[in-house]
Amino acid sequence: MTMIPVKLMQLPHGTSLPLPAYATALSAGVDLMAAIDTDIVLQPLERTLIPTGIAIALPEGYEAQIRPRSGLALKNGISLVNTPGTIDADYRGEIKVLLVNLGQEPFTVTTGMRIAQMIVAPVSRVSFELADSLDDTARSQSGFGSTGTHAKKVVEA
Repeated sequence: MTMIPVKLMQLPHGTSLPLPAYATALSAGVDLMAAIDTDIVLQPLERTLIPTGIAIALPEGYEAQIRPRSGLALKNGISLVNTPGTIDADYRGEIKVLLVNLGQEPFTVTTGMRIAQMIVAPVSRVSFELADSLDDTARSQSGFGSTGTHAKKVVEA
């Protein structure tokens, strides 16, 4: 694994919370916590922006991806509206998490609750080349659902 130095600033409303950290030695992401003064109740299908109390300075060539926590998704239907959210290397504002309650019951977000995870990843840049046509493939223009829902039996030659 590569260690990437990232500057982090704790904002005044987040100083009582621990810094983001990896839960296990092989965790891919760090947990982000809710830096809120009072509980926030999310009704079913409601969404809200939750502050984390931190800002970061990513090095050029990296992004931070904000993703749902699997336990909250499974147990409570809590996800992110824009998953994964992207924090660009030139953004210096507070990281906020756009939570949505896809569950059937109200969900309460409390101070310090682990609400999302953040993964830092390298960014590839592309240069587009205008073309009159594209190479054909077996899939071609078949889109949504075109590969089916079950694995196809592989016939060995």
